[in-house]
Amino acid sequence: MATLFAANESTVMIDGEAIEGVRAVDYRKQQSRENIYALGSAERVGMVSGEQVVEGQLKVASTNTALDAKLGDNQFQITAQLQHGETTMTVTFDECYLMDKEFSIGVGGVGEATYRFTATRVREELA
Repeated sequence: MATLFAANESTVMIDGEAIEGVRAVDYRKQQSRENIYALGSAERVGMVSGEQVVEGQLKVASTNTALDAKLGDNQFQITAQLQHGETTMTVTFDECYLMDKEFSIGVGGVGEATYRFTATRVREELA
């Protein structure tokens, strides 16, 4: 059975402080892999794992001064408390750095800032 989380019940924090106006959190964890083959064989006999890359983005209504302050060489932590009823999952991004910020606003719309970040690791803990 799928685990569902509701955006209106979830919160996102930067260094333990809630971020207001979060519209979306997206992230990707990628690990490089290398196949190992035995001499004279076409079949894989093992696998070696290499570097791990964690990248993500936060979309925020208008802008966020706490995130703006992290632009540059400022390290921080992002914690997302995803929730739906009694089901909770904590997603923690350690040793984050902001890569860039984009801002857009359309006619009749609300401004939205997109903050892209990279992290050393991501931890997902289902409670």
